[in-house]
Amino acid sequence: MTDRTHSSLDRLMEQLDQALHTVLGPTPRPVRNSPASVKEEIELKAAERALSGRLMRINHAGEICAQALYQGQAATARLPDVRGKMEQAAQEENDHLAWTEERIRELGGHTSYLNPIWYAGSFAIGALAGVIGDKWSLGFVAETEKQVVKHLEGHLQRLPTEDHKSQAILEQMRDDEGRHATVAIESGGAELPEPVRQFMHCTSKIMTRTAYWI
Repeated sequence: MTDRTHSSLDRLMEQLDQALHTVLGPTPRPVRNSPASVKEEIELKAAERALSGRLMRINHAGEICAQALYQGQAATARLPDVRGKMEQAAQEENDHLAWTEERIRELGGHTSYLNPIWYAGSFAIGALAGVIGDKWSLGFVAETEKQVVKHLEGHLQRLPTEDHKSQAILEQMRDDEGRHATVAIESGGAELPEPVRQFMHCTSKIMTRTAYWI
């Protein structure tokens, strides 16, 4: 039996299938157990549960964006090894997606109703970065992950002190994202111009502030 060569239409359908699974579910099965599973559940006050739920919703929306960014970049990356790194990173982000959604449900919250919009916009940005060139695509990954680490550190400070389960999840996510940034830099990622970094920061703020409420 001969191997079938995938056409552009085949790849498009694969990307559409990935998008539907990412946005509409079912929740991907994580490779690793949730860090929250080893932490004791402490009863939180209603206001604390609401705050934790909103913060975890932001992080879940961020993981939707991360999936879309990596999948968009993988779709347009020119070098096979770079494409492989993007696809591997997207797989690792599946854990974060599953962990945050599970925690949101435990807190009685819901995921962002705007997830399809976050996905579409992030996929387009990722695909554009891949078209521009692999070194810039990797640089985009590195800068994105650096900003995510700062964002997670801020959320760790805002979480209720008794919410050890959410804290454990965000701490592991922070470590993973930092590693992704390091890998992207070591793989040849270029440092992005300051205006681009500022634009990324502004768009991130729009997403986080909106996802907090919707």
